[in-house]
Amino acid sequence: MSTQRRIYIGDIQGCRDELEELLERLRYDPSSDVLQPCGDLVNRGPDSLGVLRLLKQLDAQGVLGNHDVHLLRAARGLRGKKRRDTLDAVLAAPDCAQLLEWLELRPFVRTWPDVVLVHAGISPMWSDPFSQLIGLTPFVENADMAFAVTVRHCDAQGARPDVEPLTSVGAWRPWWEYWQARQHETRTIVFGHWATQGLVCRERVRGLDTGCVGGGWLTAWIAEEERFVQVRARRAYQSLEE
Repeated sequence: MSTQRRIYIGDIQGCRDELEELLERLRYDPSSDVLQPCGDLVNRGPDSLGVLRLLKQLDAQGVLGNHDVHLLRAARGLRGKKRRDTLDAVLAAPDCAQLLEWLELRPFVRTWPDVVLVHAGISPMWSDPFSQLIGLTPFVENADMAFAVTVRHCDAQGARPDVEPLTSVGAWRPWWEYWQARQHETRTIVFGHWATQGLVCRERVRGLDTGCVGGGWLTAWIAEEERFVQVRARRAYQSLEE
């Protein structure tokens, strides 16, 4: 019997062609592998509808990202459309309700004895990220949720700069440096969201957003094999600017 593989995937953002190519490169086996996307399944890329349909069909797990929250809120009329959105096909699809119901069931954090998965980051003030984030809804504004899906830099108290990218570093540090500094923490943190930082592979830190939607790469990390697999974007669909 083969060992189940947890396959963590960086921000897909509607890049279905690249996702399918990545699954081929991974030799993905739905009978034994579990997909764990890092959030931002949708938006900015060309086929968010196709990505949602494929991941739902494959029973992917994963967490919500800020673009996923945006889609869920927009579908309920809680947020207006943004200039760079590419979500119309999802919202007009005959299976939209079923896809959004599936998407909504993604939490903001998943934990294992050896891994913690979040879209953007974990505050240095959270002793237990699971207890801090579990049960939060994407439809209600919450500071902890906002941190988890949008943070890049913070200070030791979890305060964040008013503007990113930073014009000066000052007291701000990449949030994951505080994770590395935690005494007695043995788990590896896996995240996406920070395409301009690129692939991060440091002690107990795996950052997987390598900017596929901007013409970069779509990256997977297989925890059981401690191995990265990447495919190149077919083209740049949008710039990586916020």
